[in-house]
Amino acid sequence: MLDASDKAAAAEPTDSQNDFTVAAATVGIICVGAALFEAALIPGMVIGVAAMLAPKALPKLGAAVEPAFRGAVRGTYKLGRKARHIMAEAEEQVHDVVAEEKAAQAAEKPGA
Repeated sequence: MLDASDKAAAAEPTDSQNDFTVAAATVGIICVGAALFEAALIPGMVIGVAAMLAPKALPKLGAAVEPAFRGAVRGTYKLGRKARHIMAEAEEQVHDVVAEEKAAQAAEKPGA
């Protein structure tokens, strides 16, 4: 069973969560201070924050995007197969019409 010290340790945030919270608070304070002095600095700050968060967010983003990517690839593949099937049927119908027209012209020539 868990004793009181184990429960207290489980309730405390981990070091990585603490580090992230401290970093986010620091960046937020700096951004607010810089925005008060010069609004033109905001795009650069946004890029800096994105660069800071990217290493932690990209693996999670990749895992979240993978199912959507797989679905898009499957859908595109199915759409391609369906399009090829439709084009093959259309081509077959065109060949049938051309063959009927050739037969009709061949039937008219000997009788003329």
